[in-house]
Amino acid sequence: MEILPYQPVRDQKQLHQIMLLEGDEWSDYSSDAGFALYGPALKASITYVARDGGKLCGFSRSINDNGLSLYVLDLLVTPVYRGQGLGRQLMECLFDDYPGMTVYVTSDVDSYYSKLGYRREGTVFQVISKRP
Repeated sequence: MEILPYQPVRDQKQLHQIMLLEGDEWSDYSSDAGFALYGPALKASITYVARDGGKLCGFSRSINDNGLSLYVLDLLVTPVYRGQGLGRQLMECLFDDYPGMTVYVTSDVDSYYSKLGYRREGTVFQVISKRP
């Protein structure tokens, strides 16, 4: 098992496939229209992939707030590889590659991050425009 920086030519097709397997939970990103936007976002973000030989089995996508903080936006491990510490390894890449930076996670799976020992800090709201 190895954690590597995302490379579109090598990883994009398999990454899209693991998102499709997640069903409705990832459908905003994995639909053809969604992935047309998400693919470039992966490249522009801090994205790591977990590979077991030639098989992509997980990824994380984060953004750097101009050196102030890092924000983990997405973390996904395929069902077969869950429970083996792979999500933690994907998170720890940030600590290794960006030492001293504060890392925040946007989450809809709070229990997972609590299990890793991370502390809840704040809340995320969706802002919906009232403009036509």
